Amino acid sequence: MKILPVNALVYNQEKVSINDVIAPPYDVIDNEYRENLYKKSLYNIVRLILSKEKDPYSDASKSFEKWQSDKILVKTKKPAIFYIVQKYKNEHNKEIERKGFIARNLIEDFSLGNILPHEYTMGGPKQDRLNLVNATGAFFSQIFMVYNDKTFTIENEVYKKYQTPFIDTVDDNGVRNIVYLIDNENDIKIIQEVLADKKLLIADGHHRYETSMNYSNQHPENNYAKYVMSYFTNAADENLVIYPTHRIIEKFFDNKKLISAVEKYYDIETVNNRIEFLTKIEEENNKQITTGLILKNDNNYYVLKLRKGVEKSINKPAELQQLDLTVLHELILKKELKFTDEELMSQNGIKYEKLENVAFNSVKNNASACFIMAYPKMEDIINIATAGYRMPQKSTYFYPKLLSGIVINKLTE
Repeated sequence: MKILPVNALVYNQEKVSINDVIAPPYDVIDNEYRENLYKKSLYNIVRLILSKEKDPYSDASKSFEKWQSDKILVKTKKPAIFYIVQKYKNEHNKEIERKGFIARNLIEDFSLGNILPHEYTMGGPKQDRLNLVNATGAFFSQIFMVYNDKTFTIENEVYKKYQTPFIDTVDDNGVRNIVYLIDNENDIKIIQEVLADKKLLIADGHHRYETSMNYSNQHPENNYAKYVMSYFTNAADENLVIYPTHRIIEKFFDNKKLISAVEKYYDIETVNNRIEFLTKIEEENNKQITTGLILKNDNNYYVLKLRKGVEKSINKPAELQQLDLTVLHELILKKELKFTDEELMSQNGIKYEKLENVAFNSVKNNASACFIMAYPKMEDIINIATAGYRMPQKSTYFYPKLLSGIVINKLTE
């Protein structure tokens, strides 16, 4: 894959505090959070990526031009690559340190097989992002890409050289983001050589990638538009953690019906300790497809171990048959509980929840049950994407999210 440094616009830290102007990606910002970000600064990036004005695209364009003329946003001395270390603690208080870098990669059609999507997209968000880039001539957020390099060349030969951060900030989720600016030609060359023969998996940002494809096709004369700004992280690093998205059943089903449905396909083991429950799900899932189940008005935790060969009854390609969510959706949710594809897609009677505590608490509130999913395996995602298939909606959750406002990729000089 051909990689280039970013034709970078960055915040002028002599004029703004970086913590006041960064924001998460637009698609995780609700109205209340947007108001809070607006109050943080007149120059918060949310005013560009998710303006609340009547014509958000025109407003973003005007603000973008003014911030440049007022030197709120300035160009780096040279095109650069931005190396990012994100430090945080997971829900079990384990310290995680994810590393990666922001650069530009050549936009290619999926049919070439060098860039692999793994989830489906919807038309609305793609048109919204296309309107924004047409109005501003810039991309404000990155695609999240995963490559595989078991030699850890970039980590060992480039990252360790840098000690003085360009940015060091803690975001609203408590994640520390340490950014190093790399404009040394030799270091950039090392990164380019590592990625030259690599395929890329889109971990997050499918809508943004397809938007970049559409924009590039509409502007064949613009050489800058042939590349898209992405964040790249190494699949071989154990700090790249993929979190599950749990399934909360909001339709009413009594416990007897739910147990009866799952025991047709799974062997059920009952435990009464949450920590043991979560540990057991991961241990068993390394041997066979395993899912957890908790029920309303029931203090037990149920470990569901799929019986050998059951997945082969599903009318899906072999790569998808091996996925726990395929089994759950096809055999339990659709076949036994009679959810339609439309209900699953629109989350009607079912909710997809990333936060473990929210999932567990759901059965104390209005939910009938919650299926606790095992951590997704990168190997499964790569196998499915390489075979040309896509996973069910909301299959994976890559955390932490990448901040908007670290760097802006302007598509002109």
